[in-house]
This record gives sequence, C-alpha cells and structure tokens, in this order.
Amino acid sequence: MPRIYSYPPPFTGEVARFAGRRGHMREEEKHTIRHARRLRRTMTRAEVILWQSLRKRQLAGYRFRRQVPIGPYVTDFACLDPRLVIEVDGATHSEEDEVAYDERRTRFLQQKGWHVYRVWNTDIYENLGGVLDAILHQLRFAKSG
Repeated sequence: MPRIYSYPPPFTGEVARFAGRRGHMREEEKHTIRHARRLRRTMTRAEVILWQSLRKRQLAGYRFRRQVPIGPYVTDFACLDPRLVIEVDGATHSEEDEVAYDERRTRFLQQKGWHVYRVWNTDIYENLGGVLDAILHQLRFAKSG
C-alpha cells in the first residue's frame, strides 16, 4: 500500500493540500500559486508604494507577505500572525460585478478566520501615513479579536 505523506502547506494551510504521493498538488492550487507569482511581478503602483512601507517588518515589527494565495484567491498582502489581509482597490472595484466578487472573496476569507481590510489606491497616494495608521489599528484589532 502506498504511503501518504502529510506536509504543512506553504503560507497558511489553506493554500496547498497535498494529495496522494509526495509533492503533488491539485491542478487548481498550482494555477493559484502561478497566478500569485505573476501578480508579484506586476504589482500596481499603489501596491508597490504600500509594499515599500510594509516589507521587512517596518510596520511595528509585523511581517507581511505580498500576493498570498489563500484557497482559490490571491490576496494583495497578508500578515499571518494576526491573520489580516489587506486588499488594495482601484476604480474597477466599484463596478457591480467586482463588488459582488469582492464580497464573495471576503466571506470566504472570513470563514477561514481572516480579517479583511480594504484600502483605496487614492488613499495610498494621498495619505500613506493615515493608511499605515489604519492598518496598524487593524493589526491590533485582528490580534485581540
């Protein structure tokens, strides 16, 4: 009988579930990981600006990752310890179909125990300090709640 290996998946546990033989992931999980890698190479201007302030534990020592696959979705930024996801939204996120997609995605993430905080591109461009203060508040809220 073949031996089934159980490995902790990368990131948070919702990303990759190994099935059957060692090192094999389901095809949709491979697709999500490839998509996340693509998104890391093509971050928006607002995401790059925010990332420069979040990376290397610059915000109160919290460690963030960018373009993190969680289940079938790729989140813009995630802090694993308090389980906070930060989504950077542009103008397209105000269209009806995008709003519905974002709501489904938020429900999924919340069901998995994540707090979701959305930030508008314009807020990052015009008030980065305020955005970082709000993220810090969210981190403390997520950690306590």
